[in-house]
Amino acid sequence: MHAKQIATVLALLFVPFADGAPDRSFHLMEASITEIHKALQAGTLTCHSLVQQYLNRIDAYDQQGPAVNSMLYVNPKSLEQADVFDKEFQRTHKLKPLGCVPIVLKDNFDTADMPTTAGALTMKGAQPERDAFAVKRLREAGAIILGKTNLQEFASGGISVSSLGGQVKNPYDLTRTPGGSSGGTGAAIAANFAAAGTGSDTGGSIRSPSSANSLVGIRPTRGLISRDGIVPVSFTQDTIGPMTRNVADTARILDVMAGYDPNDPVTALSVGNIPKTYTAFLQNGLKGARLGVLTNLFGSGPEYEEVNRVMAKAIDALKQQGAEIIRLDDPALETKTLTANFRLNEPEFKAALNGYLRQQGSR
Repeated sequence: MHAKQIATVLALLFVPFADGAPDRSFHLMEASITEIHKALQAGTLTCHSLVQQYLNRIDAYDQQGPAVNSMLYVNPKSLEQADVFDKEFQRTHKLKPLGCVPIVLKDNFDTADMPTTAGALTMKGAQPERDAFAVKRLREAGAIILGKTNLQEFASGGISVSSLGGQVKNPYDLTRTPGGSSGGTGAAIAANFAAAGTGSDTGGSIRSPSSANSLVGIRPTRGLISRDGIVPVSFTQDTIGPMTRNVADTARILDVMAGYDPNDPVTALSVGNIPKTYTAFLQNGLKGARLGVLTNLFGSGPEYEEVNRVMAKAIDALKQQGAEIIRLDDPALETKTLTANFRLNEPEFKAALNGYLRQQGSR
C-alpha cells in the first residue's frame, strides 16, 4: 500500500472518532462485551454514548473517507433504544447477557423494523413482518441492533460484492477482499462499527471473512441455531453464527443464539446437547480436545508460505493449551475433489429461496 493508504487504514482501525462524550475512561476501540458492561456498571459510560460513538464511526468511515462500504442499512431508532436501556438500567442496575451490546446483522437475517434484502437490488425495500428467531433471541438478551451489513449477493460467493451495496473493502488493507459471503459483518466488526455481529455459512461464509478480518467466527453444527427467518441458500448446508473480536464474546453470543425452534425442526437435535454456558470452556477448554488438521489443503507454492507459517504457529499454540492435533493427508478430502461433480447448494437454492419468499407475503 502507499503511505496515504496506510495512514487511512491506521486511522480507521486504531484512532477513536471524536464523539463529544464526557467519558474518556472508556476506550471504544476493540472493546469487549465485558469491558462495555464494566463501564456501564461503573457509571463511566451510558448506552446512548456508546451507540453514538459507533454511529459516528460508521458515518465517518463507511461511506466516506476509506469508504469500507460494509453497511446497507443503519437503524434510525438505535439511539432511542439506547435511551430506553439507560432509563431501565438507572432504575434496576441489572444487565441482561447482552445488555446494550451494539450488534450488526448480515442482511439475510429478517428484521421486523428494517428491510432484509440479501444484498440484492431485486429485493430492495423488502420488509419482513417479524424478526428471525436468532434476532429475537438477541433482542431479548438486550442487544441493540445497529444495522444490517452488506454481503455477497444472496450469500453465494466469497468476495462480498452485491448489486445493492457494491464491493465491501477490507479495513486492514483496502485493496484486499474482506472474504465472503459475510464480509460486510467481518469488515464492520474489524473497523469497530459495532461490538459484534452475525453471519451465515453455507460453505465458508463465516470462516472466510473471520479469517480475512482477524476475527473469531463460529460455523456451528447444523441444528444448534435456528435458521428460521434467514434468507436461505441450502437447507442441507446453511448455518448461522456469531462473529466477534475475541473468543469470550463469541461464547456469550452463542449462548443467546443457540436453542430449539419448532420453525426449524432440525434444531430438535440440539435438545439436551447445549451446555449451560459456552463460557465455561474459556478456561482449559482445549485440554484433551482432538483437532483434525487437513494438511493436504495447505498450499504448497511460495505464495502460501506466509499463511502456512501463521497456521503452524496457531497449531503450536493449540498444542500448548492441551489439544491433540490429528494430521490428515487424504486427497479424497480435498475441496476440488469433494465438489467436482455435485454441490448441494446449487440444486437446493431455487426451492429454498422460493419457500422463503412465499412466507414473506406481499410486503
